[in-house]
Amino acid sequence: MKKIAIYLSLFCIGFSSLNAQKIDRKKVVQRHNVVNTKADTLSTLTVGNGKFAYTVDITGMQSFPEYYKNGVSLGTQSEWGWNSFSNKENYKFEETLKAYDFNNDGRKALYSVQLKEPERNKGAVEYFRVNQHRLQLGNIGIELIKKDGQKAKISDLTNINQKIDLWTGIITSEFSLEGIPVKVLTASFQNSDKVGVKIESDLISQKRLKIFAKYPYPSGQFLDDAVFYGNENQHSTNIISSNSTQGLIEHKLQTADYFTQLYFTEGKLSESGKHNFIFEPSSKSRNLELTVEFSEKNQKTSKSLFADAEKESTTGWKNFWESGAAMDFEGSTDKRANELERRIILSEYLTKVQCGGSNPPQETGLTFNSWYGKPHTEMHWWHGVHYALWGRPEILEKQLDYYFRSFDKAKKLAERQGYKGVRWIKMSDNEGNESPSSVAAFLIWEQPHIIYMTELLYRNSKDKKVLEKYKDLIFATADFMADFATYDKEKNRYNLGKGVIPAQEVFPAKDTYNPTYEVAYWDWALKVAQQWKERLGEPRDKKWDDVINKLAPLTVQDGVYLSTESAKDSFTFPKWMTDHPAVLGALGMVPESQKLDKKIMKNTLDIVWERWNWGHTWGWDFPMTAMNAARLGLPNKALDALFMDIQTNTYLKNGHNFQDKRLRIYLPGNGGVLTTVAMMLEGWDSSTGEFPGFPKDGSWKVKAEGFKKMP
Repeated sequence: MKKIAIYLSLFCIGFSSLNAQKIDRKKVVQRHNVVNTKADTLSTLTVGNGKFAYTVDITGMQSFPEYYKNGVSLGTQSEWGWNSFSNKENYKFEETLKAYDFNNDGRKALYSVQLKEPERNKGAVEYFRVNQHRLQLGNIGIELIKKDGQKAKISDLTNINQKIDLWTGIITSEFSLEGIPVKVLTASFQNSDKVGVKIESDLISQKRLKIFAKYPYPSGQFLDDAVFYGNENQHSTNIISSNSTQGLIEHKLQTADYFTQLYFTEGKLSESGKHNFIFEPSSKSRNLELTVEFSEKNQKTSKSLFADAEKESTTGWKNFWESGAAMDFEGSTDKRANELERRIILSEYLTKVQCGGSNPPQETGLTFNSWYGKPHTEMHWWHGVHYALWGRPEILEKQLDYYFRSFDKAKKLAERQGYKGVRWIKMSDNEGNESPSSVAAFLIWEQPHIIYMTELLYRNSKDKKVLEKYKDLIFATADFMADFATYDKEKNRYNLGKGVIPAQEVFPAKDTYNPTYEVAYWDWALKVAQQWKERLGEPRDKKWDDVINKLAPLTVQDGVYLSTESAKDSFTFPKWMTDHPAVLGALGMVPESQKLDKKIMKNTLDIVWERWNWGHTWGWDFPMTAMNAARLGLPNKALDALFMDIQTNTYLKNGHNFQDKRLRIYLPGNGGVLTTVAMMLEGWDSSTGEFPGFPKDGSWKVKAEGFKKMP
């Protein structure tokens, strides 16, 4: 028996040592470096720092923006770059408002919606949807000249070999023009809105390689692909100063005025056309270095060239990859393991590049505009939660600055509709200015997000300073949530709605009440808000408790949870089985609660899986479904959800989540992958055992370190 005990002890020690081995993070990251050998419009690469991003084609710069227009386009965007067209008609935001009394209780709540008439109000709606809009700051690319003097087209390039080293954030692009090789290195500075480039080619000494800066006009459309060159007379662009090693360009629009500072090895910057500029390098050398910085102010900066960009990028990315959590699936026999690891690594890179600023990001990040470049706060859960679970709470905390800046406007929105507290604005610019929308105005699932995200920050540190910092946001949010719930005297309960569009946006506001996901989320968030009161030594709020105790139950019919109490035909009427299957979010995104029966939720997952029109879903629906399955103890089904063969669950070569021709990238999908994998690896408060979201049949070999549990 002693020998057996010794052998078992040695075995356990060996197993523990194997499991405790440090992950070779660099090896894991670099095995997913992206390589391009042809011009694929969906395989562009991006460098950036979370507040600024620069997306390049196969030349390592933005040399052929029109060719890439309908792909992952060649955007240059920043957190600060916004503009508004002139309000020539003197529209007032009040002209977008319409009064509603959904529950016949005398409340004339004013909502900003997409009015179709009269014409004046319709014009106001359109103006405030379009303005403010995020700017495409400019196209910075390479102009290549063929032997016959004609400008080269992308089809003239051969021997293409482009690679991004994810560990350093540096892109190396190699190609040839008429047999002459070109090598381009591209890197983003990490502490300024600046990109650095180094080019080596005999084309330079032959005066056949130049650099252009081109300034498009805002498209004013849902999308802005950075290639609208019309309306030339409605903006101005001028060289402010230049000499043989630098140039400064000023671009003026209606409400935006910003600068482009270029530093370069010897050459000349000149105007080549309206809003077009060309840098001709000295023909004395076959090498060229260039940095381009975009800024709101004309501020003096010290000269920097590519070596400075290379140093900042290498140091910054090394620090990022060595911080927080990491995983390694090498050695797994499940054929999906490498692909999941690829999606994870590229999602980490893309979200760090595009979503690391002081605001919720827009759904297409800093590449091209969707919804005029405006963030959607209901998507913030998907953009932000993963940072806390991956041990990088400082990035999430930075994003939450938006809620402080927009607090007063959110308070006025709640007051306008007769509610206490703050109603967070769903679609806004970075200052919380509301956009009219007949869907956004009635969504409510963004309201508890600030409670969820700040709770994650507190769980990470257990520091009372977190409570003190965010308590006013949390308590004002809870005040609105409690006041928004409508008391039903007949049933002695509180309802959510009517007057609600759920996360599953197909349901009309006028008829909808008690959507299952929102009710579960409301219950959890109000309880957490009460915990914050107790942690701070304050008395519990009586109104919040009243709503918690009397909040409507999750609606059950035929052994399954309905999407909403108002839709008894949730799983028979075809329209109700499209869009987000948000009913599954009631267990997954939301922790298990006393209101929920897991057997009923298992039945619900089964019927959703079988009947849902998965072709009419979005990228984060698959992670949401996987989280639901994982919490139900169905790890194989969780993986099946993550790999469902549906177009909106496509992850491109560069890691972007493709939706359709309109939304070629969709960062909530990337955030969803990271959130779900963190949960499947580290588990949640009530989970047991190691890696509870992964099968225990030996097909997955998993290493993980640094993750935090989900609530």
